[in-house]
Amino acid sequence: MTDTEGHGGDPAHGRDTPQTADVPDKTLRERRWEAYRAASRALGRGAFRGTLRERLAQLVDAAPQVYDLDRPPDLYGDGIVEALEERVAALLGTEAAAFFPTGTMAQQIALRCWAGRTGSPVVALHALAHPEVHERSTFSVVSGLRPVRVTREPRLPTAEEVRAFDEPFGALMLELPLRDAGFVLPTWEELTEVVDAARERDAVVHFDGARLWGTTTHFGRPLEEIAGLADSVYVSFYKSLGGFGGAALAGPATLVEEAKAWRHRYGGLIFQQFPTVLSAMVGLERELPRLPEYVAHARVVAAALREGFAEAGLAWARVHPEVPHTHEFQVWLPYDAEVLEETAVRQAEETGTLLFAGVWSPGGPGLACTEVGIRATGLEWSAGDVRAAVADFVRRLPAAGR
Repeated sequence: MTDTEGHGGDPAHGRDTPQTADVPDKTLRERRWEAYRAASRALGRGAFRGTLRERLAQLVDAAPQVYDLDRPPDLYGDGIVEALEERVAALLGTEAAAFFPTGTMAQQIALRCWAGRTGSPVVALHALAHPEVHERSTFSVVSGLRPVRVTREPRLPTAEEVRAFDEPFGALMLELPLRDAGFVLPTWEELTEVVDAARERDAVVHFDGARLWGTTTHFGRPLEEIAGLADSVYVSFYKSLGGFGGAALAGPATLVEEAKAWRHRYGGLIFQQFPTVLSAMVGLERELPRLPEYVAHARVVAAALREGFAEAGLAWARVHPEVPHTHEFQVWLPYDAEVLEETAVRQAEETGTLLFAGVWSPGGPGLACTEVGIRATGLEWSAGDVRAAVADFVRRLPAAGR
């Protein structure tokens, strides 16, 4: 699971021996939540899993450091919302930016605007792109766009695939990183070649940058240089940054102004949004500078996981990518998802250590996958801590998969 770090104030976090949960009327989901809350240590402890009281307390504590709270609140996108938009445009090196309540809305509108300008409703994207997999065919159903899939390979499209694609398209959308393929990224050279290939076809390039904030280490470039490759960029404020929600669309001033008109039509011009906007500002101030540190430690954790599974004699286990491209990556194990879910929860219930906080998803017969995201709490884990937790986790698994 791609948790966003947050400590929380529950006294149960400090318990050395949490209660076990052999209670038949509790669902696995309820047990996972209780184990997560009670665990004395968790590799990924996300702020969004805190209680309402904890989340509000964290915002009240941090907000005065990022904005003058004696200023009036926003009304229909002015004030603090405009301040956040200016901050994002400066970070990404674009002429302007617009705040949206969701990334789903931001990207629909961005590509709808580009379709009007290019004269083509066709959007080329990856088969694993978020709108294709997680948004109920939103482009075609809501916005009159026609998505076409450049590739199904578990990587970003190549320049050759873009050049050879057998249909014309007005926009190429690239998800950076490609989450469902393992949070993978191309090399900088590959990315620039793909962008050039799209431009050779007179197409605009839009980056689905929900997690763009964490790509600077892999690319070895600042955010404004990465964003500068595209004609428009979407970024999220809760993925990687720990905000309450929200997103921004950044690009040319004329595109952003048109997008704001469509934002109103889509119901995204909300009366007041200052809690969400304040949380985004806190994320930019506190989490954004730490992302390179999280990426570096994710690589330590990934190596320790691989070593731990090998030492424990697990017949087949994969960390993907072997060297994570961002602070998030996948773990694949040769068991049914239900078995791994139960094992992860029971380990936390019985030891106070939660190694895998996320949901396990089926990946085939007897195979399942989970996502690991490193934030501040993950920095507390040494490689030895990870290997020890893996050994204990594997001991709790049925012997058949070893």
